[in-house]
Amino acid sequence: MKKSFSLILPLLVFGLMSSCSSTDDGPCTKMMPIEHYKIVNNQFETYNVTEEVACDFVAPETTGPLPLKNFTYEVIYFTFIPDTSQKTSQLKFEIKLNNPNGYSVEGLAFLTTKASGDSFEYYGNYSKLASISCNKIAANSSCILTFDQEYPLNPEVETPTSMSLVNVTYLVAN
Repeated sequence: MKKSFSLILPLLVFGLMSSCSSTDDGPCTKMMPIEHYKIVNNQFETYNVTEEVACDFVAPETTGPLPLKNFTYEVIYFTFIPDTSQKTSQLKFEIKLNNPNGYSVEGLAFLTTKASGDSFEYYGNYSKLASISCNKIAANSSCILTFDQEYPLNPEVETPTSMSLVNVTYLVAN
């Protein structure tokens, strides 16, 4: 009887100790898919990366790529020719995109434009057709977004007489 008790007691103590929670286990974590963005063919593409986060971590709201902090731009020229006399209109511009941060970035420039006689503003990425797309800007550096395209006139749609640049933002892939 003494022998069986001496075998059961250590097993009982081990079972109790291993079932107790300990503060030495470290902080509580969980695995969560986090949305990231990369540039493919001058467009943002979404992909998920499963990351270990704290148990009380709140999933970020899906907002899309974020604008580059401290970003500035300088319009070198922005020209719209409504009729080139070749039955086309032409949009051409050079805009200096400035990254004053101490880190390089990968992203896309988005332009907000407004056509004459239109109450709407248009927001778009011209990088796919740009001769210099500025998808990467080095730390404390600049890049000149260069665009020059002609578009056939459509007799069913009135061509604006002018177009103006309202704003430029640079959205960053992560």
